[in-house]
Amino acid sequence: MTEENNPVEIHEELPIKHTAGFMSKDIGKLAGALAKAQAEMGSVAKSKTNPFYKSSYADISDCLSACLPVLSKHGLSISQGNRFSGTHGYYITTMLLHESGQWLKSEIRIPLTNKKDAQEIGSACTYGRRYGLTAMVGLAQLDDDGNRTVKG
Repeated sequence: MTEENNPVEIHEELPIKHTAGFMSKDIGKLAGALAKAQAEMGSVAKSKTNPFYKSSYADISDCLSACLPVLSKHGLSISQGNRFSGTHGYYITTMLLHESGQWLKSEIRIPLTNKKDAQEIGSACTYGRRYGLTAMVGLAQLDDDGNRTVKG
């Protein structure tokens, strides 16, 4: 058999063996739509300030506002959920869905301290959602620190 006639055999040679749980069988339509969305999306501005670290960041609302209209235009949507593991931390799952039914899924683990109160869980959820979303759709935060060092 040629490689063209047996994509499963090629897939099994990849170092990641559990791919089936992280994407639909085919993602061609999703990949095409995501490429078009990324070409239009650009970056997200850092509109919030963290007084503790004296830095700026884009919050989850900024990130969603920057990508959802463009994703939707190309038949894409995002779904995020969470789960808690008492021994391993807090997990956020991000799914990128295409109107064709094709999908990609990614999970990020946010470690927790011993505190595990509502404030810490809420913070873990927000961080995980933002990191999962931006990684899944290729959304970058404008690098205001790096941009300040460039003299033009």
